[in-house]
Amino acid sequence: MPKLFPKTLLTFGALSALFLACSSEDSLQPVNQFSSRTARVGKPETGITLRRGQYIIMATGNQLPADLENEVSKANGKVSRVMGEIGIAIATSDDPKFADKAARIAGVGSVIRDAEAQWINPPAVYTDQGVLDNVTGQSATNPATNPFFQFQWGHKAINAPAAWAAGYQGEGVRVAVLDGGFDLDHPDLAANIVYSRSFVPGESAQYALGDVGSHGTHTAGTVAALDNNIGVVGVAPKANLLLIKVLRDSGSGSFSWLLQGVLDAVNQKADVISMSLGTFLLRNGKYLDDNGTPADPSDDFIGHDAKGTQELINALTRVMNYAHSQGVTLVAAAGNDAIDGNKDGSGLSIPANLPNVLSISATGPAGWFANRTTNLDRFASYSNYGTPDVTFAAPGGDFSLYPTANWQYDMVLSTGNSPGAAGQYYFSAGTSMACPHAAGVAALIIGKNGGQMDPTRVEAALRASADDLGKTGRDPLFGYGRVNAYRAVSAVQ
Repeated sequence: MPKLFPKTLLTFGALSALFLACSSEDSLQPVNQFSSRTARVGKPETGITLRRGQYIIMATGNQLPADLENEVSKANGKVSRVMGEIGIAIATSDDPKFADKAARIAGVGSVIRDAEAQWINPPAVYTDQGVLDNVTGQSATNPATNPFFQFQWGHKAINAPAAWAAGYQGEGVRVAVLDGGFDLDHPDLAANIVYSRSFVPGESAQYALGDVGSHGTHTAGTVAALDNNIGVVGVAPKANLLLIKVLRDSGSGSFSWLLQGVLDAVNQKADVISMSLGTFLLRNGKYLDDNGTPADPSDDFIGHDAKGTQELINALTRVMNYAHSQGVTLVAAAGNDAIDGNKDGSGLSIPANLPNVLSISATGPAGWFANRTTNLDRFASYSNYGTPDVTFAAPGGDFSLYPTANWQYDMVLSTGNSPGAAGQYYFSAGTSMACPHAAGVAALIIGKNGGQMDPTRVEAALRASADDLGKTGRDPLFGYGRVNAYRAVSAVQ
């Protein structure tokens, strides 16, 4: 990946990094629609590859055949995971004809190859000093006493301190963060982590790479970093975190891992699922086969054509609909390819554009460090947009003033991996950073409700309270508006 930004030292002695989640970072070019925007335009990531020997089996309805394992065995396969709640199973087979054979099992509607994508691009991290070396002795009773809170302009933008002052900090709410690995021992997170699990074979939930740039740790911190006397604070600092790894530390992963992660979050009684990850599925089914070459219609397996693509979408739709039916509010990053969803109907940003998922676009200031009264609600240069594709907006940060002094402060500061040390933090920008801001506000709403709240009511509270920044009503950039934490909790009756 090209290095877009130089090494930089934060004045408070932490570290700096930048990466745009859910997109590639090459080939920056101007966008004429918005004079302040610069982003990679209309070239979404479509590098989907099929996984050799891995299959997704979907029942005709929502119930798998009772004798599925035996029938799959007869078809030269083996069931590795049954998700009975949604009528989906995961299977493996070395038989190239397995999909055709298994599709003939009574009660089976379709069998497709599992697919893999780069859901989050590896971060370009530049570290000068990883250890938070300026821990203060300030009181932990006020969120504003967290020493790095002063750099968290996003909390001011969504009016989070007013919600905290009113007594709402997400207490008792369970937020599942689906991402790559996490720093499970981070001092700004550990006390709020009540569950962790990995669905990535060979990788634990703990982020194992030797750098600060743990995307999962960053997003988890924005949701629920502790209100203590160190570091940053989350939007919902008293929420419980369920940290579920569905991607490799490198940001790649399979659709089946995401399916399993969402279902696990439901089974762990999550109130909110935050998904700062995404890929783009072309409706015509054009992606790569397991040999890394453009899919050939003559290939004798199911999953590389438009039908296979639609079945992948159907599988994810099933699990999202199930989660929603079980009372879970689903929040996802809109994506960072500056795609105009009103004009480009070639595909879907997954999972943001699935039914019952709140898709979050990004906002961010320009020159905040020099002017603390600057507009915090500029539409971010990279964010996807479109009336059908964006539900709400939230702070995701931007880098439009690079390489002028202090450009990095326009990005979002949150927790990072701490290899060999405690309490590392870094800046980043992307709709991946916007998503956990919105998920945190959802947690505040549910906390105000006293727990367990129908997601349609959560969305209604968000819609009633969002600051309408664009055209009146739902607009292509901000959806129903940029989330407002204080107004949101006030909207809960």
